[in-house]
Amino acid sequence: MNGFIRYFSAVKARFKLKNYLTYFIFLAFILIFAPLGLTGSLKMSTEFMLEQIGYSIVAAISLSLVVGFLGELSLGHAGFMSIGAMVGALLQNKLYPSLSASSPFLALVIAMIVGGLAAAVFGFIIGLPALRLKGDYLAIVTLAFCQIVQTIFEQLPFFGGTLGIANAARYSSHKLFIVIFVVALISLVAINNFIKSKHGRAVMAIRDNEIAARAMGVNVSFNKIFVFVFSSFIAGIAGVLMAASKNTVAANAFTYNYSIDILVMVVLGGMGNINGSIVAATLITVLNISLNNVFTGSMAAIKNIVYALVLILIVIYTNAPGLKSFREKHGFGVYWSKFTAKIVKLFSKKELKQDPAKEKEFGADWSKVPTKVEMDAILSTDLTPDKSYVSDKPAPDGKTDGSGKGDK
Repeated sequence: MNGFIRYFSAVKARFKLKNYLTYFIFLAFILIFAPLGLTGSLKMSTEFMLEQIGYSIVAAISLSLVVGFLGELSLGHAGFMSIGAMVGALLQNKLYPSLSASSPFLALVIAMIVGGLAAAVFGFIIGLPALRLKGDYLAIVTLAFCQIVQTIFEQLPFFGGTLGIANAARYSSHKLFIVIFVVALISLVAINNFIKSKHGRAVMAIRDNEIAARAMGVNVSFNKIFVFVFSSFIAGIAGVLMAASKNTVAANAFTYNYSIDILVMVVLGGMGNINGSIVAATLITVLNISLNNVFTGSMAAIKNIVYALVLILIVIYTNAPGLKSFREKHGFGVYWSKFTAKIVKLFSKKELKQDPAKEKEFGADWSKVPTKVEMDAILSTDLTPDKSYVSDKPAPDGKTDGSGKGDK
């Protein structure tokens, strides 16, 4: 009993609210929207948008492991999602339809596990060449993998061919988005724990300098493969959740363009920034849905143009040197830091100490501080050595006259 008390006391001593604030926001979101969804107070369009936001967050944070923390460019993430979605839909609709009808939640959990494992197997296959390939070469391999997976699924009648697998839609839309956000929260906890572990620090060391990491004893091969497998497993789960929200699951929904959409979420959110990936996934999903609702019919072709222009403006805003001072005052990171500081201060009785790494330099103009000697005087000082001095030389008899010259 004393051991448990000491353990929880140590956990309480190390607990920092700002490190878990994202989890509490997720929980608050679920607790607010879950009763609205269960009572039917939300519109179908709102529930559909929440479902898309949920599995987009799962896909974005899983890709952030490879791109943001490992530092490798992957363009085949939609392929891993496609494997999870097709395998999960096959299990639920053809292999055990009776279980899906009687216990849809249990069927969905089994589909997520099996679909995630199937995607992880192919993640291991892609992870093997990742040990030798870098940059553009790895991007080409993962892109080819995505196209191959799509072509194979479209050519197999077992998976419905080009038409895909018809989903019986046994999941109530009032409950599905709640399940998706719970899974997103679990995935977020798992990824953050991995990043903060010794393996996560090893992965970031590989990203910064692979040669130095290898010299320090980091197992580069194991960590690279593990990241690919872990990321693929979570991507497969995201594919199963995406399939559960659609009436028909087809491989043509997981194209190269969808991989680019997920990559854009990660890049705009910030490389190696999980919270930024969550925000970017939410904003881009809402933007896509809004543009689809506005540009309909003959105007649908303009949607992609407007979407591309909005992304260009976002990239210009996040990278333009002229807007650097504005971003430093009004950026998302600044507001997030202020928000977390207020929340921590609200719930913490201890006085907050400023992080020494984030302390700002004293804003004095040191060029105007008076000195005893002007800099110009120092630079103009003649430092030529005086050659008039002659060292004492011994006289022939070994004596000196003390004048600096030897006796003659």
